[in-house]
Amino acid sequence: MVAYKTMWRWSCWLIVIMLIFESGSKMAESMRFDMHSGETKCISEDVKADTLSVGSYSIVDPIKSDPNVTVRFFGLQVTSPHGVSYHYGDKVEKGTFAFTASENGPYSACFWSPLHQPPLTTIVEFDWRSGVEARDWSNVAKKGNIEAMEIELRKLAVTVRNIHAEMYYLRDREEEMQELNRSTNSEMAIMGFLSLVVCVSVAGLQSWNLRNYFERKKLL
Repeated sequence: MVAYKTMWRWSCWLIVIMLIFESGSKMAESMRFDMHSGETKCISEDVKADTLSVGSYSIVDPIKSDPNVTVRFFGLQVTSPHGVSYHYGDKVEKGTFAFTASENGPYSACFWSPLHQPPLTTIVEFDWRSGVEARDWSNVAKKGNIEAMEIELRKLAVTVRNIHAEMYYLRDREEEMQELNRSTNSEMAIMGFLSLVVCVSVAGLQSWNLRNYFERKKLL
């Protein structure tokens, strides 16, 4: 138990360090990817409940990328882990979305490109931010006329709250996994016992049938 608690503390500190490092780095930079006509691509983001999540998407100008790229629209749908739609766009060139997550888990943003002959390519730029990164700190500074140091302190305060919530979230997930393991072990033990009973019963019936068979042979 002592070793387990020590391991848990070290894991928590490691998570804190990783989250602080992540908050200080540029992990939320936009991504760019190609989509061929008729193709679907999905991107997942693990979002905690009651967390703000924002995103923007657009088609890269084909003149600046590839003169042969002529598909000028695509579709997008953002869904929750249980399939609830938070954003839907069909035949769009660009757009934005924002929502507050209602449940924990992986949220998906699925893009699809229309069929075209001959096959063509669409270059999509996508930016998805959640939690601290979803806030527009520059606007906060402009509206409140706040110094740079105070902005950094606010960022750190929000980061600490997110770390605290993340630790509770991980602890709850660990408890769920332990409960799942216990229930699985109980079910496996019951299934093993039932299998043993069935095997012993079948073996007993087979032995009884063979004994009756040989007894009938002797009488004949």
